[in-house]
Amino acid sequence: MNKQEFLSALAQRLSALPEAERDASLAYYSEIIDDALEEGMSQEEAVESLGDIDQIVSQIVADVPLSKLVKKQLKPKKTLKAWEIVLIILGSPVWLPLLLSAVIVVAAVYICIWAVVISLYAVDLALGASAFAMLVCSVVFFALRSPVAALWMLAAALILAGLTILFFLLSNLCAKYTAILGKKICIGFKKMIVSKEGAK
Repeated sequence: MNKQEFLSALAQRLSALPEAERDASLAYYSEIIDDALEEGMSQEEAVESLGDIDQIVSQIVADVPLSKLVKKQLKPKKTLKAWEIVLIILGSPVWLPLLLSAVIVVAAVYICIWAVVISLYAVDLALGASAFAMLVCSVVFFALRSPVAALWMLAAALILAGLTILFFLLSNLCAKYTAILGKKICIGFKKMIVSKEGAK
């Protein structure tokens, strides 16, 4: 694949992006190919050195804000005819609640996942507070000359401190993967918009 074929294929796959974003990406990859040509590579070698075009498209799409993609999709491609406007208005009691329901369900599921993560942090905080309370109790029992009870309290404080650390690590791991899930959902939605537009 030479430079022109590569840039044409890339432009076609990025057709759903706003024009400024698409042009910036094409100019960037054109410049990379030109730099490789100056270093003595052939056009085919320069294009091959860029890697798989699907990965390039995925990276570009991931970097474009979702708001820009949605804004471009919402721009009317043509002026609507009177009968189309009437159909949209008459159909709104059906499609509008369905659309809102779908958005609310997706948002609710994502919020519930974050609620689980926040609950894990709350459990971790409770374990930490319990460990501190047991430590204070062990000092009090030592002061009251009850060493057996004090040792039991100290052992409980150490166990709770260990559980606090474990739950903190677990909570951080869950938060990390929940954030990754959110990012993947966003990228998947953007890819869906781009591939739908590119297929037209």
